[in-house]
Amino acid sequence: MSTAVTAFLDHLRDARDASVHTQRAYRHELAGWLAWYQAQGLGDLPVTALDPFSLRRWLADRAGGDGGTTAPSAATLARSVAALRAFGKFLATTERLPANPAALLRSPKVRRKLPHYLETHDLEALLAAPQGDDESALRDRAILETLYSTGMRVSELVGMNDRDLDLIGGIARVRGKGRKERLAPVGMPAVRAIEAYRVVRDAEHGRGTAERGIFLSSAKAKRGGGGGRRISDVDVRRRLARHLASAGLSSRTTPHTLRHSFATHLLRAGADIRVVQELLGHRSLNTTQIYTHLTIEALRQVYRKAHPRA
Repeated sequence: MSTAVTAFLDHLRDARDASVHTQRAYRHELAGWLAWYQAQGLGDLPVTALDPFSLRRWLADRAGGDGGTTAPSAATLARSVAALRAFGKFLATTERLPANPAALLRSPKVRRKLPHYLETHDLEALLAAPQGDDESALRDRAILETLYSTGMRVSELVGMNDRDLDLIGGIARVRGKGRKERLAPVGMPAVRAIEAYRVVRDAEHGRGTAERGIFLSSAKAKRGGGGGRRISDVDVRRRLARHLASAGLSSRTTPHTLRHSFATHLLRAGADIRVVQELLGHRSLNTTQIYTHLTIEALRQVYRKAHPRA
């Protein structure tokens, strides 16, 4: 079984191009599931021994708290089910099993939280936070402007190469989940910020190739390295935390908050929800509709403040 799990995780990384977050989450869930099997004294079972009943038993034990530990949340259990379904689908697709044993597993209902977003004045303060004309400040300013201008995920931003960006046309080619590509408009403030950063970046690290990442770490590359390394999503989160503090904004803000702000501000301004869906790269309109609740809540707040009989 462990060999099949390893093959599945490799498949996630290579064939499906899953995000680092998804890979990490599925690896954690499947490791817990394998550990449960071994705790039953069953050892490393063959894949053919996998059945829906044992999967339900593990989920039931997990829901109960795994031997006295705190019971996981509905969201965590839903992630467990998602990992098992994906693994089972892989086993069936690769003909290791005749069918997906996890196909009929029920996922617990997860209450959807309204996304956290920034009001325009807070966003302006954040975008102005990176001060100076050094490489780090110019890069951070370009990153923040790009995240808000395009609504892209941080994983999509750090994966962008120079060839993916047409600054003259104001268009970025974004590779999203499952290697699905989309074109995203890039606003002029972001274009100008990227142009300013590129001048300093190329002076520090050389021009590089079209396949080089747009945003690089500001540390000088080792001799023969051909430029700084591609910045990581962890680097972006760390830099964002610093700028949030300097702008006096909530530390709960993440790079995804800029994506939420992008969608919320568009809908508030009257953008069609299907256009917003395309810009975000959502497969389902249901995923985008969460942002309509934000705009409705904003209307309610105005109503309560302004209407004498509210």
